[in-house]
Amino acid sequence: MAMVNCLLDGHNRDLPELLQAWATLPLVAEAAASAGADVTVLQSGRKSGQHEANGVRYEFVRERRWPRGASAGLMPWRLTASLRRLNPDVVHFNGLDFPLHLRAACHAGAPVLVQDHASTPRSRSRALRRWSLASATACAFTAEEQAAPFRAAAQLPARLRIVAVPESSSRFRPGDQQMARARTGVFGDPAVLSVGRLNAGKDPLTVLRAVRLALQRLPGLQLWCAFGEADLLEAVEQMLREDPRLSQRVHLLGCVPHARVEALCRACDLFVSASRHEGSGYALLEALACGLTPVVSDIPPFRALTGNGEVGALVPVADAGAFAGAVVAQASKDRAVARNAVLDHFERELSPGALGRRLVAVYETVARTGGLQ
Repeated sequence: MAMVNCLLDGHNRDLPELLQAWATLPLVAEAAASAGADVTVLQSGRKSGQHEANGVRYEFVRERRWPRGASAGLMPWRLTASLRRLNPDVVHFNGLDFPLHLRAACHAGAPVLVQDHASTPRSRSRALRRWSLASATACAFTAEEQAAPFRAAAQLPARLRIVAVPESSSRFRPGDQQMARARTGVFGDPAVLSVGRLNAGKDPLTVLRAVRLALQRLPGLQLWCAFGEADLLEAVEQMLREDPRLSQRVHLLGCVPHARVEALCRACDLFVSASRHEGSGYALLEALACGLTPVVSDIPPFRALTGNGEVGALVPVADAGAFAGAVVAQASKDRAVARNAVLDHFERELSPGALGRRLVAVYETVARTGGLQ
């Protein structure tokens, strides 16, 4: 099968360096390969090149020029030619926001599975997106319910099969909590981790309100916040200034290296996210890989990743009181038992091996439908 990634690399890196920077691309490809798929990844780039690693072949599809700020190359016919040369049984196309390339891929001869990556059903793109998907065979979302807004906006053809497949997995591994605490300086009973941008979509203010309420029952609680973009940083800091007790329990770590995120996951007890919407939930996946009990908003991708609340707790969006109650309830459980349950769930449902098996099963189903000739 061929996996297609049209997102351009603004740093013009060669393939080995790019794969190290974009860790989820090789993770998914290697997961499929480990489950028996013969995988070639086609990546848009400014130069030709080939690379092979861990059972996966990678090729740059050369795109000579594109306008400043473009997210994809402008020559989809090069993609079509590459796909015809490879003659795959199935094409796994990453993203709904590359209509010209997707349309070209759909007319290269093989059935196409399109994978959503946090796209939105923007009304101005309705006709173009529907046109690009007209010949696709299936579309994958982390949860099938995520297709509903696209259906409502008339962007998905009625015949298009919807399948549930997570966008990725995680290579994080669990580790000794005390060693991780010594390494990171994390403490707390419980120590609660939040990872994500400080913006309205992630809703960090609800998390802070929940912590403030939970402190009445959990005076030893400490919240550790790792984040990059921070549109709401001023509002967060204002809330902490207004509540000295809260400010003593909340640690704003800012942007931290990815390896440190893994150490933080190992050091903490609970993971909390009040996101109002997600494409999948990479931070949640990483937390689950390390055995953190999740307390997360009840949105479709989080339901899918937690087994509909099989592990941790799902909480109504923006309900600080419910979040506080869930944190207290989860913190009161036997943490070793809870950790093992999370790790078992991750290995069974979300690990790279589990993702690979799910992908190959979907590929086989898609391949049976046949492609355009």
